[in-house]
Amino acid sequence: MNTTTVPSTPPHAQGQGGPAPVRYPGACDCHVHVFDDGTRYPWDASRNYTPAAATLDELLALHARIGVDRMVIVQPSPYGTDNRCTVAALERLGDAGRGVAVIDASTSDEDLRALHAAGVRGVRVNLETHGRHDPDYAQDCLFWAARRVAPLGWHVQAYTNLQTLSALMRPLADLPATLVVDHFGRAQAALGTAQPGFERLCDAMARGRVYVKLSAPYRISQDADYADAAAIARALIAANPDRVLWGSDWPHPGAAAGKPRPLDEITPFRAEDDARAMARALAWAGTPDVARKLLVDNAARLYEF
Repeated sequence: MNTTTVPSTPPHAQGQGGPAPVRYPGACDCHVHVFDDGTRYPWDASRNYTPAAATLDELLALHARIGVDRMVIVQPSPYGTDNRCTVAALERLGDAGRGVAVIDASTSDEDLRALHAAGVRGVRVNLETHGRHDPDYAQDCLFWAARRVAPLGWHVQAYTNLQTLSALMRPLADLPATLVVDHFGRAQAALGTAQPGFERLCDAMARGRVYVKLSAPYRISQDADYADAAAIARALIAANPDRVLWGSDWPHPGAAAGKPRPLDEITPFRAEDDARAMARALAWAGTPDVARKLLVDNAARLYEF
């Protein structure tokens, strides 16, 4: 039974704004999460926060309003390696949805094949949420995951900081799977494009081995409308416009919402304007051709839409 305290107004239902200024057929939101209320799909005991419900129906309504036709559902940390909520959403979406799962040593090859049939095309290694920044540990996790999923043609998605990524760039050249980096590689927007490690990330993109998600700028910026994130985003796009992806991070969960709360309380989602987020990404892209790569073409290639 779910005993958490639920806020009266779901914060993720706020701040969603109006329609995107330009629509691109096949546009994909490459980083979203779906949550039930913790009853049908129980929370993982080792989670860092307890979210409110954020349903696929709510997400579909938002996407219809802002001009998104496809989505990638990323397994969120409160479910651990229980991917059932993500898979249930993918089954409803059919060809309009893809997924990124979380696995561990108990995940069998048969489990991986079932996830693939459901639409999963990647596996996430979430280091940042758990505060694991040791490069040797990160390398072991990424290579283990890559070896497990490479036979299926999946990618490995890493959520970690720029310093850890920078320390790994040489060994990651031998990773037996494509690497996808979450949330701007956690480059700190206030430090600009000259910050240590950023050039290495851009170089890896230029070589075509790494994709970077331009998602959740609130994870790297404290500016109004995340103005200082523009330089980071534009530098990543310039490094290789064929290796950037856009994601909203809906419903904007977890530690980004502020001070951690006890697990028997709901951690509120951020109230973000997702229409504004897409408009911001279009401004970063600069031209319709680059915008189409960012919103449509790159996702279609990576996730096999």
